[in-house]
This record gives sequence, structure tokens and C-alpha cells, in this order.
Amino acid sequence: MQGPSLLPGLCFLLSLSEVMARMTKAATCPQCPQHAFCVNGTYCTCDSGYASDSGKKFFTFPLETCNDIDECKPPISVYCGLNAACQNVQGSFHCHCNPGYKLLSGDTQFENSNENTCQKTTSSKTNRDTEELQRVVEKFESLLTNDTPWAMGEKREVASRATTLLQTVESSALETALKSPEQKIQKIHNSTVAIETLVVTDNCSEEGKVFSLNTYMNSVDIRCDDIVQENVKGPTAIAFISYSSLGNIINATFFEEANGKDRVYLNSQVVSAAIGPERNTSLPKSVILTFQHVKMKPSSEKAICVYWKSMNEGGQWSSDGCFLIQANKSHTICNSTHLSSFAVLVALTNQEEDPVLVVITYVGLGLSLLCLLLAALTFLLCKAIQNTSTSLHLQLSICLFLAHLLFLTAIDQTKIKLLCTIIAGALHYLYLASFTWMLLDGLHLFLTARNLTVVNYTSVSRFMKRLMFPVGYGVPALIVAISAASRPSLYGTPTRCWLHTDKGFVWTFLGPVCTIFSINLAFFLMTFWIVKNKLSSLNRDVSTLQNTRMLTFKATAQLLILGCTWCLGVLQVGPAARVMAYLFTIINSLQGVFIFLVYCLLSQQVRKWFREIMKSKPESETYTLSTRFGANSRPSEGGVFSQSN
Repeated sequence: MQGPSLLPGLCFLLSLSEVMARMTKAATCPQCPQHAFCVNGTYCTCDSGYASDSGKKFFTFPLETCNDIDECKPPISVYCGLNAACQNVQGSFHCHCNPGYKLLSGDTQFENSNENTCQKTTSSKTNRDTEELQRVVEKFESLLTNDTPWAMGEKREVASRATTLLQTVESSALETALKSPEQKIQKIHNSTVAIETLVVTDNCSEEGKVFSLNTYMNSVDIRCDDIVQENVKGPTAIAFISYSSLGNIINATFFEEANGKDRVYLNSQVVSAAIGPERNTSLPKSVILTFQHVKMKPSSEKAICVYWKSMNEGGQWSSDGCFLIQANKSHTICNSTHLSSFAVLVALTNQEEDPVLVVITYVGLGLSLLCLLLAALTFLLCKAIQNTSTSLHLQLSICLFLAHLLFLTAIDQTKIKLLCTIIAGALHYLYLASFTWMLLDGLHLFLTARNLTVVNYTSVSRFMKRLMFPVGYGVPALIVAISAASRPSLYGTPTRCWLHTDKGFVWTFLGPVCTIFSINLAFFLMTFWIVKNKLSSLNRDVSTLQNTRMLTFKATAQLLILGCTWCLGVLQVGPAARVMAYLFTIINSLQGVFIFLVYCLLSQQVRKWFREIMKSKPESETYTLSTRFGANSRPSEGGVFSQSN
């Protein structure tokens, strides 16, 4: 009679949810955050020029905030017209003429490019400075529009000319900017190239100040401390240049790192950033570059941040020192440790997943989840096998079950950066915990083999009980905590919620795994040697001989199933890469099945327990029928049942 007893609780929950809904609705509008207003007495929405943290236009969450939209930066990047720049202000923006220009009306600002009437001022010095930068642009345009040297030259010659061209434009732009340090910002562009220069003369009076330069919907953010050069007296400058058509010449065919199977193409304008007067080739801290895509990027494609690397052969695109931060359909954000004569662009590759491997992964992990659940229930409920070894197997099964479940349901949840970071950290922890429990299991097998002739080796069990939980869960937590504290941005990639391969960060997982595998291999060899010696000395004790052989089998199975199979992932190179990929996917996705087989189905005590469970079910049904139709019962109307004796 559980049904009626649940009704009051169900009614209470429904009533409570209704009250909470009314309270939320009533309290929503009076609690609209700053820079927001109430709509229809129900929702809040941000003021014009502001956007909510969640990205929703209408919201009711009381802790939501409305932040200023920078209309001058991607993805909006307001265009103010020739000889003008966009200036962001709280909740809005305005356009203003570049130095050396002014509006015909005499006003200092305007709203959009249609109101642009910026004309040159009468200052002869300003005109000379602007004209000099204009000549740099025109010189480059004449070189670029002459198709003959580009079309007729070999690939090496084209790369060499492009390298020279990039360096020449950067040097000319920096030289022009430093000639007139009083003109802090200079901008000029045409249909081929756009240049913005910035001069720093105050030695970075504001600590942590960041400058942003924008050309052709591309931008660079650089710290003031990185622009100012300690060994240079006087002003320093940075030049940011975007080339609208250079990418058609030095295209993705110059990207030597591309896999031949991938479809790689250039999907941004080529940009350059340089600081002067001394040309530094590296910076203490990376700069942030934002690119607008030439065409919309499908979500299935992967963005690659690269820079132009000058070489004896002329130059090529390289991904060294360039890292992807974020990419969507319209923009890609990268950081780079390179400046000077280097250009940065975005190439995209379409890496299609093998559908067969996807099916194998989902089917294998699905079976493993079922078997790990059965194994965990067996380890918990079967009284005959309750010991230290069973506790180790139980924790291993729990960690692998949670890791596989999270992998199946959340590995591709990359839309929300913070969520993806948390998922990657959780997977990092759970898989490291699984390997740590494998290590403890290997240690326990070794200690068991060493004490095989001792009937009651309580010291081993006592030692393992004190050790296993602090090590099994504490060591992975320490590794993940240190990794997350040092480089939290490398948790999660644009395509998977896993560890980033940049800066060797993936070794925070591979390093402990390789160490654990090496230690487990040593434990296995020592266990095998001990068992071999004991087998030769056991002639009459059949039960001990059988236990020893079973111990040897389990040690071998554990090393192969939970250790060696992960080495197949490292062997996915060369002609055998596809075969190794299939073996790695099949074997590792079925780990849960192997654990259930080795530690449950091959155990005589567990099989006996399974048989008792199967027998007890029909007996309980018989007992129920006999009590329902006992000796005092009367036959049914149809006479199907007769009285029991």
C-alpha cells in the first residue's frame, strides 16, 4: 500500500514548486541587475549596448549581470569609414577621425560611416607623416598587384619574396611611427593592406595596461610592458598590419605540418605584428590575436593557429608557439609568443571521425558500463569474496564506470567553455584514479604472492586498508589540483572536453599513466618470479597449487587488460596506425567486460553465489503460492487449484 502514502508527499512537492514559481515571478523584476529593465512585469532584459553573461535576451535569474558590449571589437567591429576609428564607451560607441583629420562640421565624433566627413587638417607635419605611411601602403600594393613574379616563381621563390615583403612593410611602418612619436596612433588602409601603429612614450605608467589594435576586423591585444624595450631609450612602437589578399599567394599549401588526408585551407586574412625600434622575435608573455573568418567555419572543422616562419628555403606556416583559445563560426582567437616579422593566420582542417570506430566506442563502452555495474554490485553483495582485493576491484569499477559514463555523455559538450573545463577536469581525475587503483591492485597481488604460504597475512590487509583510500583518491586529486592551478585554460579543446596537447599539458595524464604502467610491470615480473618458485615447491597441496595458478592468471590478465592495451594508443603511427586504432578502441572500450569476466565469472565463489540467487527466486515464488493457497484455502470456482496437504 505504498501508493496512497506517497500522495501527501507528491502534493506537497507540487504545492512547494508552485509557491516557488510565484515567488520567483514576483521577485524577478524588482531585482533586475544594473543596466537592465523589466519587461511585461515578468522578465529582465539588458539596456541597449549591454549583454547578459548567459547570452540570453530575456532572463529571470537574480544573479545575472549585464556587461558593456565592445562594438569596436569582433564580432561586431563597427566600421567608421576611411581615416576614422571606433571608440567604445559604456553602453555605446562613437567614431572619431584619425590624427591629422577632422570633421567638416568641426565636431569631435560621429555615429557611423555615413556621417564620415573626415578631411585632412592644414598641419603640414601631420600631412607629411600620413603621406609617408600612405606611400608604404601604395608601395606594397604595387608589389602585390604585379602578378608576374608570384605566378612565374617556384614555391621556394614565392615564399622568399613573401618573407621579404612582410619584413619590409613591418620595418617601414615602425620607422614611420617612430618618426612622429607625438602622433600616438596612426591608421591608414586601402583595399589591399591596412596598418595601425601605436607609439608608447610614458614607459607604461599604468601597471598591466593592455593595448588593442584593429585592422580589417582583425585585432591584437598586447601588454604595454611587452612593447616597451628596456635596452632602448626613447619611444617604442608596435605595428599591426592586415593583408586582404596575401593569403591567396602564401596559402595553406605552405603549411608543411598538415596531414595529407585533411582538407586544409586558409580562412582568414594574413596579419603581422611587430615592435620596434629593435625587432624582438619573442615575448615574455603571449599576445592575443582575433581573426575574422573569410567564410563561416562549420562546427566539424578544426581551427589551427599558425605563423609565418622564415627559413633558408624562404618560409612556411608553422604552429610552433601559436595556440588556439576559442573558435566559433565567424571568429577564431589565438595566442602567440611570436611577433616581429611573423604573421599569424588561421587554417582549418576537416577531420572526419571514422564511423566504425564511433560505433565500436559506443557499443563497447555501453557493454562495459553494464558489466562494471554488475561487477560493482557483485563486489558489494557477495559475502563470500569480501576482502581487501574485492575492495580494490570495487573502487576500480566505480571509477571506470563514472569515467566511461561521463565520456559517453559529455565529451563533446564544448559550447560552454566553463562546463567543458569542468568535464575535462573530472575525466582527468577519474581516469587517473582508475589507474591508481590498478597500481594498488598490482601492489596487493605482489604482497599476496610474497605471503602466499602464510595462512593469515593480516599485516598485508591492514597495510592495504590504511594505504588504499588516501592513495587511490588523494594522489589523482593532487595531480589534477596542481595541473588546474598551473594552466586551467588547457582543460578542454574546441572539439573535445579533454586535455589540450599544447605546451605538453597532456603529459599531466600520460606521465602518471606511464609511471603506473612501469611500476605495475615490475610488480608483475616479481609476482611471476615468486609464483614460479612456489609452484616448483608445491607437490601435494592441491588447493594451494590451484590458488597459486589462479593468482598467476589474474596477475597476467591485469597487466594485459589494464596496462598493455593503453600502449596501443602510442603505436597509432605509420602504416599500422589504422589497425592499432581499431585494436586500441575495441580492447579499451571493453575493459569493463574483462573486469567482470576475470574477477566475477571466473571466480568459483561468485558462480556459486549466482547459482544460489537463481535457485532462491523460484523457491520464493513457490513459497508465496503455497502461503496464498494454504491448507485452509478452498478451491477456486474453476477448480484449477486443489487444497494442499
